Amino acid sequence: MSRIDESRDFIPVRIAILTVSDSRSLEQDRSGQVLVDRLTAAGHILADRKILPDERDQIAAQLREWIADENVDAVISTGGTGLTGRDITVEAHRDVYEKEIDAFGTAFTMISMEKIGTSAIQSRATGGVAGGTYLFALPGSPGACKDAWEGIFSLQLDYRHMPCNFVEIMPRLDEKLRRK
Repeated sequence: MSRIDESRDFIPVRIAILTVSDSRSLEQDRSGQVLVDRLTAAGHILADRKILPDERDQIAAQLREWIADENVDAVISTGGTGLTGRDITVEAHRDVYEKEIDAFGTAFTMISMEKIGTSAIQSRATGGVAGGTYLFALPGSPGACKDAWEGIFSLQLDYRHMPCNFVEIMPRLDEKLRRK
């Protein structure tokens, strides 16, 4: 069963937050702020924070920039995961993924179903890995960000979480890049 092993030291993760929106400013970015508040309260490090418009190339370029930054371990984006024509965050993420974390979207949907019922099927939350960096895309609502943090990230981004977690395998995410 899932548990926190108090004999293990907490390892802070350096997380960048990206809000995808054509209309929000930093002052209006409640979803991004939910993530910033939760990650800092948990003891993680805010590596960077940006807001970009719903433009696939710009989003993918920002993800690539953070992937190349050794001071960023994970990126969480919020916004642009729905079904409308401007919702292209998922496609931008998939443009840069080396591997997709298929169960992330499933787990998020299961958590969302408990909160918003069948409306959860309208989200295309996704997760993946590229260049040794975790990449996650969440819906743009503060509630979705809160649910994802509490139901997934608070545990998977905690090295003490057992039986396994994202943090303990971070050093091996880019091992293919080191092999010759």
